[in-house]
Amino acid sequence: MYPCGNCRAVAVGPDGRCAACGTYQQQLQQPTGPPQQPSVPPQSPPMPGGYGYPAAPPMGMPTGGVDLRRGLSTTLVVLFGLALPALIFLLVARSGQYSVIGDMLDAVEGKSVSITEDDLNDADDMFTTAQVIYSLLTVAIAVVWAIWFRRLRLNAEVFAPGQHRFSSGWAAGSWFTPVVNLWFPKQIANDIWRASSPQGPQAVSRGLLNGWWVTWIVALVTNAVGGIRYNLLRGKVEGDDYAPSLSEAKSDIESLHSILAFDMFAIVIFMAAAVLALLLVRQITAMQEQRASLPPQLADPAPYGMPYGMPSPNPYGSPAPGSAPYGAPQMPPTPPPGQPGQQYPPYGQG
Repeated sequence: MYPCGNCRAVAVGPDGRCAACGTYQQQLQQPTGPPQQPSVPPQSPPMPGGYGYPAAPPMGMPTGGVDLRRGLSTTLVVLFGLALPALIFLLVARSGQYSVIGDMLDAVEGKSVSITEDDLNDADDMFTTAQVIYSLLTVAIAVVWAIWFRRLRLNAEVFAPGQHRFSSGWAAGSWFTPVVNLWFPKQIANDIWRASSPQGPQAVSRGLLNGWWVTWIVALVTNAVGGIRYNLLRGKVEGDDYAPSLSEAKSDIESLHSILAFDMFAIVIFMAAAVLALLLVRQITAMQEQRASLPPQLADPAPYGMPYGMPSPNPYGSPAPGSAPYGAPQMPPTPPPGQPGQQYPPYGQG
């Protein structure tokens, strides 16, 4: 044992001071007057719903690198609003082709139906016009969506630093990368959704997000399958060397009729995906506006589900629960079983 650095008594503390000197130093360090209370900015009223979080800050560029401007999200809402009537027009044009092909099938079967080649050409022209309008809207949506999605990812990095699986570059590029665009965007969206949730990463339902993604993937797959089958069969029928028998012509027309029905089903799914995407844009924009007023999530190893702003059970610098003040005598350890009456020397005796 080394002696105390002040009174040369037996040192009992880890800092080289005895109990008396340690207690005296603590008394000297205590403030003589009441501590000044730091100025606390006025708090906004709690949000409705019982979560106790402040309301969303005003729009603009708040400190911390969070971009809450609504220009891109508003543009997407408008574009999706225009895409819905374009899809309806596309569905009507496809149904016109379906009706003409149905009349052709009736004529092959010997029914009295008036059908000409001009009817088929008019139906094709109407569908081509609808397809051009919808394609232009799709290009505009794809460009604005990629920029908006990357901004969401950058905001989410401020909300939850270091807790994302992909960089902000992948947030825009994954949508246009073959194969990986079937799951990378969804994983990025999951991370953004968790980081942007005002109620906590695990306290918000992802039903809207999952429903939109499933609907979008099903629409893409059905549209791709229907389009490939339609183009192959249409090219076969319109070929110069196409000279089928009556039974083969009937089979091909029946196949074309069923393909058009399948493609109409894909258009309906696209309409549902557009509605869900519009709701998703509004939802996640509101989430990030509310989340911007809260502190960042704790980095690992803290669990994802810890509520925002909750203090640690043992804040840094505070004594552990149940610990005695400096210099207080400590209780001797409990003697092991089988040795009752064993005596221990007082703490600090060499």
